[in-house]
Amino acid sequence: MTALSKTCSGIPFLRLGVGDPLVFIHGLGEVKESWANQFEFADQYDLIIPDLRGHGEYLTDGEISIPNFARDIIQLLTELGIESAHICGLSMGGAVAQEIYRQAPKMCRSLILVSTFHFMPKSLGKIFFKYQRGGLNSNLPYIQKELAARICLYSWKKENIDWFYQFYKPNKDYFLKSLEACIEVNNLCLLPKIKVPTLIIGGQYDSILPVWIQHHMHKQIPHSEFVIFRNSGHFTKLEAKDAFNKVLRSFLTKVGA
Repeated sequence: MTALSKTCSGIPFLRLGVGDPLVFIHGLGEVKESWANQFEFADQYDLIIPDLRGHGEYLTDGEISIPNFARDIIQLLTELGIESAHICGLSMGGAVAQEIYRQAPKMCRSLILVSTFHFMPKSLGKIFFKYQRGGLNSNLPYIQKELAARICLYSWKKENIDWFYQFYKPNKDYFLKSLEACIEVNNLCLLPKIKVPTLIIGGQYDSILPVWIQHHMHKQIPHSEFVIFRNSGHFTKLEAKDAFNKVLRSFLTKVGA
């Protein structure tokens, strides 16, 4: 299914399908088109898939921060006349989804938090930051992508590698600022206050954000559901796409009912 890029309030986004609104929020260094494996949800849902600041087509002089990422999406939904939506975010996008709930809880029908985090331990953040800075200082973009792929992916099937190289497009001018924004996240006090249906997803071999992080989130969010996909790394939406889509659709159907 082909999705055409649109712009509203200066925010580039994809929109396709009809039904209840479903927002997909990409991760650090990704672009909105990285949700292509989930375009099939357009058969039942109104998909809104934005680029975050400093990613894809969204180039801006504005401040890069998780709160501003969330404000952009809230503004986009408001401009589109959408009062509430299912909010699904991967990795950094999951942190943005939590921030949307903090700022506008009534705008969230449900939360789907995929391979994400609620708090970045400073020691882990410093190590990750040091690694990424070294990668971005390389003059060989393909080496940056290969290093990132080796960390993010569990399965090295050619189709997975091709997908990763196509949709992982870190912008050097914004990437480190976005990474710094992730390190500042602290939702320890927010999680117990989340009252909407919440699905938390982790990958068995996620070496970036291990499943114990998502398990802790599950324990803190009342009545949340937790699913771990076997033989999958950080990108369950890619490496376990059929099972991922089935679980997501089942959850959304249950919430809708």
